[in-house]
Amino acid sequence: MAARAAGRAPARKRADSRAPQVLERAAECFARKGFEAASIRDIVRAVGMLPGSLYSHFENKDALLVAVYEEGVRRIMARVEGAIDGHTDPWVRLERACAAHIQALASRTAFAQVVVRVGPADVPAARGRLIGLRESCEALYRGLIDALPVREGTDRRAMRLMLLGALNWSPVWLRTSPGAATAFAAAFVGFLRDGAGRE
Repeated sequence: MAARAAGRAPARKRADSRAPQVLERAAECFARKGFEAASIRDIVRAVGMLPGSLYSHFENKDALLVAVYEEGVRRIMARVEGAIDGHTDPWVRLERACAAHIQALASRTAFAQVVVRVGPADVPAARGRLIGLRESCEALYRGLIDALPVREGTDRRAMRLMLLGALNWSPVWLRTSPGAATAFAAAFVGFLRDGAGRE
């Protein structure tokens, strides 16, 4: 029995090593076709797997989408956190966060496209988990906006939601280079500062 179990270990290790490939192909399929139209067969064909083999990594297509979405959010957050690291001025931190966020989405990677294009309402079975992932991103911006020196009575929640709405839709209406993203972020944060900043 021990020998048989030992013999299975390498096969399991090989199977586990394919999970990142599956995630990459799934992101590409979801970004290109949309969640509903993309099939498990489409995804596994690209990595040379049988459809049934996918379920050793992910319970179902919904779980696969959640994993793709989670990785997309992680990549965006890592870029934003890297951009603000070492800066202490609240307005500078917000400006740098916005520029990094726009650049992450403008890269048009499959993961970023899934985060922008697939909403919680599109996948009812995974709605709660997708909302939780979205809220983890919002929490970072909540902290950035709560730190701003703004006039008393400023609706920080409305400021955060409008800001995130603009950032997440930037791939639709902003044709940008890294320099243009930085300039836009500076202008946008400047509007906020001029409108709500303390005099």
